[in-house]
This record gives sequence, structure tokens and C-alpha cells, in this order.
Amino acid sequence: MKWIKKGLLYNTQQNSDWAFSHCHKPTPLVIDKTTIRVYFGVRDRERHTRTTFVDIELVNNHFKLSYVHDKPVIDLGKIGAFDDSGANVSSIVRFGNLIYMYFIGWNPSTTVHTRNSIGLAISTDNGLTFERPFDGSILDRDKFEPYYTGAVDVINEDNKWKIWYTSGSEWKIIDGKPEIFYHIKYATSNNGIDWMRDNIVCIPPSNEFEATARPSVIKDDGIYKMWYSKRDLRNFRSNKTYSYRPGYAESEDGINWKRMDSKLDLKLSNNGWDSEAIAYPYVIKFNDKLIMFYNGNGFGKTGFGYAIWE
Repeated sequence: MKWIKKGLLYNTQQNSDWAFSHCHKPTPLVIDKTTIRVYFGVRDRERHTRTTFVDIELVNNHFKLSYVHDKPVIDLGKIGAFDDSGANVSSIVRFGNLIYMYFIGWNPSTTVHTRNSIGLAISTDNGLTFERPFDGSILDRDKFEPYYTGAVDVINEDNKWKIWYTSGSEWKIIDGKPEIFYHIKYATSNNGIDWMRDNIVCIPPSNEFEATARPSVIKDDGIYKMWYSKRDLRNFRSNKTYSYRPGYAESEDGINWKRMDSKLDLKLSNNGWDSEAIAYPYVIKFNDKLIMFYNGNGFGKTGFGYAIWE
């Protein structure tokens, strides 16, 4: 068995001023037995990010685009808030009749290229619209993790909320510019809002130049399985040798993980939209099959596609 690429599903192609480019971090929500709603971040002409979605429908064992939403479900936050320059989906969780969306709020910085933290928005209409319950973030830099908080995945298991999140331990100077050195950590919550963080590292980098990020976690046959992104800090924007690749790990408790990157047989295409990078894989089980959504070249600039474990 291995991952079989099924091709590109969607790209914005400069559809509008607010959805001008990118389909960043595709994040799926199962609607019914034939339909998956995929949320993602789109950039406007000034490179501000908002979250929207498309629906895809299973037809003859292949997914086809069935609906394109024409407005953001999460717009920019209030001026001065953590998300006033970007709000990009990262994880979706069904909770009773509600849907929790965890998203990355973005501010520019004067000394480094970004400051990220995590916000929450809630839907009461099966994911068509979302509202922030408050203007502040729920996971940010703190006294023990002072540099960066990025993409997360959240699950609610037996009324215990678990989060795997991207945390930066250092800004390294690479070729005269700061690049964030980040890896994946773990925390818990009783309500999905207030998190107990014990600085637990799950997926540490394998060397001083590797970054690991954007976890996607499922529990399958009693084993936690995580897909994530990994890349080099050096020349990753311009040299595909150092660009994003998918990683894979397994755990019995969700805390202590064994990396098994070699088991993930998903390589760059010879040409086309994912010939330079495979980024931000997100995996769900759908009709007893594992479906992976992912970005290709340019951090989502060429859209998103999918693969199936067959």
C-alpha cells in the first residue's frame, strides 16, 4: 500500500481582489458520505490572508469540485489585534452541534518577517459561517516559548482536548536574514480554549537546520498517526532540494513519537504544480480510506490537491 496522487483540486487563479492568490493549508471537514468541505487561506493583492472554502464531491471514486464559496468565512481581525493582517485556518473540530475552527492569526514584525498566534472561531450552521467568541488569541508566545507559535491540529478525545502545535525555539540568522527554527509540541485543555502547556516536544528537528511544522493527527486502530511538514532553513524558498516535504510519525500516547519518514512514499512530481514542494499535508479518514490534502509549489501558490492511501 502507498499514497497515490490524484492531482490538483483547486487554485484561486486571481478570482477576486480578496482571493487573489494561494490556497494555503487545506483543512477538510466531512459534510456527508460524498462531500468534503476544504477550508484554506487566500491572499489579497496586499498579501493579507483570509479563510474561505470549496466543497468537493466524490464521483466514481474521484473527487470533483462542486461548490466555490464567494466570500471569506474568517476575515481579518480588528486593527491592533493578533490577526489584523491574516487569519488562516489550521484545524477543524466538530463539537456537538458546533464546529470549532482554530486559525493562525498573523501580524507583520519589524525585526523578523512574521508574528503568529492561534485564534478560535465557532460555527453554528455546519461550517458555512464562523464567529470569533473573543478578539484575542488562545495560544501565543509565553515566557517559556517566547519566539513563535504556528500551525496546530486539535482533537477532542473523551472530553479531553489535545493540541499539537508549531513552536519556534529560535530565530536563526541564515544568509544574513532571520529564519524561524520550529518544531511540534503538545498541550491539553478541558474546554478547547484554555491550554495547559508543559513545553512537551513531540517532533524535534533531526538537525540544526531542519524545521518541522503543521501537524495533522488521527487515531487509527489505537495508534496516533501524525503527518507533518519538514524543510531546511537554508534556501528553502528558491531551491527545491531544501523545500517542504511530508513527514510521518506514530505514537501510543500522543506525546512520545517515533519518526517514520521513510514510510511516507510521496515524492515530487516530475513537472507541474507539486514538482518543487509537497507542503502542509492534512489527512482524514473518509469512507474507510485515508485522504491526504496538501499544497505544492510556492506555499500554496499553485493550489491544493490530494492523494489516497491505496
